[in-house]
Amino acid sequence: MKIHEYQAKNLLKEYKIPIPKGSVARDVHESLKIWDDMTGIPVVVKAQVHSGGRGKAGGVRVINSREELKDYASSLIGSIIYTEQTGGDGKPVDCILIEEALDIKKELYLGFTIDRSHACISMIASAEGGVEIEKVALASPDRVVVQNIDPLLGLRDFQVIRTLLKTGMHIKIVRKIGAIANALYKLFIEKDCSLAEINPLVITEKDEIVALDAKINFDDNALFRHPDIASLRDYNQENPLEVEATRYNLNYIKLKGNVGCMVNGAGLAMATMDLIKFVGAEPANFLDVGGGATSKMIEEGLKILVSDRDVKVILINIFGGILRCDTLATGVVEAAQHLNIHMPIIIRLEGTNVEEGRRILAGSNLKFTVARDMGEAAEKVAEALRIRG
Repeated sequence: MKIHEYQAKNLLKEYKIPIPKGSVARDVHESLKIWDDMTGIPVVVKAQVHSGGRGKAGGVRVINSREELKDYASSLIGSIIYTEQTGGDGKPVDCILIEEALDIKKELYLGFTIDRSHACISMIASAEGGVEIEKVALASPDRVVVQNIDPLLGLRDFQVIRTLLKTGMHIKIVRKIGAIANALYKLFIEKDCSLAEINPLVITEKDEIVALDAKINFDDNALFRHPDIASLRDYNQENPLEVEATRYNLNYIKLKGNVGCMVNGAGLAMATMDLIKFVGAEPANFLDVGGGATSKMIEEGLKILVSDRDVKVILINIFGGILRCDTLATGVVEAAQHLNIHMPIIIRLEGTNVEEGRRILAGSNLKFTVARDMGEAAEKVAEALRIRG
């Protein structure tokens, strides 16, 4: 789960990490009140959306007068921001963050994430902050220092100091930043984060260290332990189909293709998407109904696929284990009858009760295309797309 920058900064403040003075506004009136309450100019106004690249999209600006703030806030609040990460749909701007502008001497990067290849948390630090850390790592890998953390021992002080020194940071600021690193790691652990980064972590002209921007993501599977964090979720920033899928315990991710995919199991999903691409098509989504899906969940999953305007063909690829093939077939038939689906549906079934599942599909009098294996299913998808143009 993602949260907004201002929400992330509130968490940083809770863990004694310095942040700029500022407040959130949801309309022009609140924006002007914040201006009047803050002493000194200029201020920085940031659109609050779940996307990077806001500055390039016009979502970040330094403001030098009350009138300028009024004009900018009125144009920004309620608008749609389009960045490389949002794609064509963009993200709505429901609020803005207004902060004091700082005199910046140096920008750094500090973050923690999950290193799945080493099954541990990693601390990442760089003296090249303010830009995407992936680009820094690609262009100058020696400027990004990674420290893997033993899950049983946790983050040790010597690791923090060694990591920061390796970035080239001066010894005079290492201990100050080390305290922030320890606080950020504590936040990461206690809140079950999957990512916690400060970019940039700045050193001001007064030698103060401040978290100028922050991004924090959380492990969805741990949210039941953190109702306070779960309450921060902004559904307006998420794809409506993905939100709908969560209501039925379906694992759904929207992609940019034209073939709607329904499978049971993440591995089968990846193989199915590879097959779709192999025949020259593009998957429109990742939809894993799971091993314990009911016919109702199957029906709701199909509703989601049909609701996607990009989907031209639906491919259902199920290996019946815990989810029996007859249960899948019943759900598909019921959904097709209720939704009056007109697009081609290719189905590949194998496993428990497969013959019963095929009998249900054949007896439905609906126009399903049943494939014998995954290869034939992919060929049928390509053929259907050619027919539909």
